[in-house]
Amino acid sequence: MQWFKPIAMKLNRRERMAVLAGIGFLCLFVVVRFVAFPFMDKKERLKRNLSVNSGNLKEIRLLKAEYETMINAGDQARKRFSQRRKGFTLLSFLVQLAGEVGIKDKMASMKPTLTPQKDSAYKVSLVEMKLKGLTLEQITRYLYKIETSKNMVSIKRLSLTKSDDKEGILNVVLQVETLEV
Repeated sequence: MQWFKPIAMKLNRRERMAVLAGIGFLCLFVVVRFVAFPFMDKKERLKRNLSVNSGNLKEIRLLKAEYETMINAGDQARKRFSQRRKGFTLLSFLVQLAGEVGIKDKMASMKPTLTPQKDSAYKVSLVEMKLKGLTLEQITRYLYKIETSKNMVSIKRLSLTKSDDKEGILNVVLQVETLEV
């Protein structure tokens, strides 16, 4: 400040006020530019990061719930597989159900296929059946027995056509599948 005194002595009061105002403005500018703005920018960045991370957390929670659901479904499937009788085959199961419903004699053809799955001990067993001359009630009972069985069997495709013989009689093409060990 020693260097400022000789200069300040040469200035009149109004000029000194202008210089002090300029220095004050310069100090205010430096404080705002290098302290306040970076602080506010950082605060905005933190708010944006918080909202992004909140969204990520929600997505992680949804994925976790989906994962747990899949794990539970897998555990239930393993339990149901273990409860299935030894030597279970889809073809014999479908023939047995047809006998229970009383439509064994209506079976025109059955075409079984067994497809191994990549990187798995399981195989997809698929049977395509053609049934001829059934009533809607017989079809319904047979489909109900298939779908409600505890053997993890499902109907993949179903096709109904009218029979030329009688009114109310249908022909059925049915694809049924399950997993086998």
